Formats: sequence, C-alpha cells, structure tokens
Amino acid sequence: MNIVLLEPGDFVDEKRVRLLDRRLDHVRNVHRVSAGDELRVGLIGGRIGRGTVEQIDENFLEMTICLDADPPAPLPVRLILALPRPKVLNRVIAAASSMGVREIDLINAWRVEKAYWDSPRLSEQNLRQQSILGLEQGGDTVLPAIRLHRLFTPFVRDVVPRMIDGYLALLAHPGQQCEVPRNVSQPAVLAIGPEGGFIQREVDTFSDIGFTTVSLGTRILRVETAIAFLLGRLF
Repeated sequence: MNIVLLEPGDFVDEKRVRLLDRRLDHVRNVHRVSAGDELRVGLIGGRIGRGTVEQIDENFLEMTICLDADPPAPLPVRLILALPRPKVLNRVIAAASSMGVREIDLINAWRVEKAYWDSPRLSEQNLRQQSILGLEQGGDTVLPAIRLHRLFTPFVRDVVPRMIDGYLALLAHPGQQCEVPRNVSQPAVLAIGPEGGFIQREVDTFSDIGFTTVSLGTRILRVETAIAFLLGRLF
C-alpha cells in the first residue's frame, strides 16, 4: 500500500479521519506507524496529500490530513479486454488500475467461456475493490470506469467506431508482422483478446473498423503481463 485511500465516510470532520478496517491493519502491521508519523493519503476520486497520525491502537487510527496535490495523470489509453478467467480478472483489474488506465471495456469473444459472465468477481463491489488495490499500489485516487459488454458484434461494430475517432486503434494478436509502436504521441484504444487470441472473424471485425493488428513478439504472455508490456511500449 503506497497510498492510504480515504472514503467520504472516514471523515470525522473536514481535516480529520478515522480508520477501522483493513487499512488500519495494514498501517499497523506493515508500515508500523505510531503517533506523529506521516502517511501518504488520498481521497478516492479526489486529491492526494499527507496524513499525520494522532492516535493509533488495535481498534482505530485517527489522523489529520492535508490534501494539497493532484493525483498522477492517467495514461491516454482505453483498454478493450476479452473477459479473462475469473481467477485472472482480479489481477488484471488491479494491474491496469495501478498503471493509470481509467477506462476498461470487458467484452465477450468466441474463446470466452459463457460461465465467466456469471462469476461473482464481475460484481460492482469486487471490481471496485480490485481497482482500489491497484490505486493503492500506484499511488492514485481515480477509479477506472469498467464497462461490461456481453455481445461482441454490437459493441465492436456500433460503439467502438465512435471511441476510436482521433485515437490510435491497435489490436494485439499473435502471429502478426507489425510490431507494437513505441512512445506514441496520441491517445490509443488497445484491444487484447482471450487466451489463444481472437478468432479470425473477430480480428477481421476489428480490422474493418480501423484497428491495426500488432504483435507482442514470439512469446505467449499472460493477459496481465501483456498489458504491462504493451503499455510500456506505447507510453
């Protein structure tokens, strides 16, 4: 936890907060703070700053805070991800959030198991919690917007063309000759398929609306690794 994220309900008054949950456990047992120590803090959806610990024990932590800085700038990218396996989804959302991705579209694809859509890990509560874990790692406060699209064709053909106007539109797909560009100067929409990649019909659908297919190289990467690799290359 590189930043303690605050909720509106934590505030005792305008400049003082009280923590009672896992954040208390973390700063006690990991940061090992005591009265007078400072922590980096931020208000979810708002600014960041410092908190000075006034009281701490096994039951609660109180600190005075000063939020005087803006959160880090987001990456200029929107991710379109074929819905990963449920046990992978948490890592993917946390990783993307930690890197500053503010918009994530989870979509269906031929190789996405139908059962994935019934996973409790797709609940709004879980997606929010995984996003918070990523923000705590990255020192950010702004939750990503995560949208679910169960129907592939209506989303890609009807919605995505409006999303990519003025954007660099890239589809990461195995076996392509074109390499991922480096240090791009314009915002991007980046689509990543499921394990095994999109089927050819899906690749053609993206290509028809203006996406360029690019290669990640000769190695087959896990989804969360592919995201880090691609974003590192692009920005």
